[in-house]
Amino acid sequence: MILLSVALISALIWPQSEPAIPERWHAWPASKIFPSTLPGKSPSGAHVTYVLAGIAPETSCRDAFQPPVARAMANCVTALRATYSDSTQTFVATAGIAVLSGSAERFTGPWGTDRPPTVRPVAFPGAAEMFGERQYITGAVEASGERYVVLTAAGYSDGRIYRPGGKAEPRLSGVAKQLAAALNKELIR
Repeated sequence: MILLSVALISALIWPQSEPAIPERWHAWPASKIFPSTLPGKSPSGAHVTYVLAGIAPETSCRDAFQPPVARAMANCVTALRATYSDSTQTFVATAGIAVLSGSAERFTGPWGTDRPPTVRPVAFPGAAEMFGERQYITGAVEASGERYVVLTAAGYSDGRIYRPGGKAEPRLSGVAKQLAAALNKELIR
């Protein structure tokens, strides 16, 4: 005879609901906020997989974001960051999630330069070990009106540094945009 615990029976009868969107950043495990893989597409339409290189410890907004971004998000409570590489290990990107005390609907970012201020990159062993502030080429921002803003900083895994006036190739820009959109979608779905 199989005996079921009261907790298991309760979970089967009354399934647990998802935490409210503003609470997910601390209710969910880091592996749910930053999945081990995320799907994407190249500019040609080919399927791409983004692979998690590592998750950084929670930190202050001032430490996680470059100064123009940190100033623009005065209502930022804390920051979560992780770095991904594409499956070919050509591109790397750090995604930073700003957890806000209020709505993010007005945040559009302090853009206006060819290399936007964004999240501070975080290096991890492997494809992302040479990724830092001098190596990020482009970035993206995704805000949906909820209490999160997702910013990305993307570059090359070979450690090449940013050159002023240079243009990011479409595939690299796609990495930044797709990661920001995918992580934001996971948080607010």
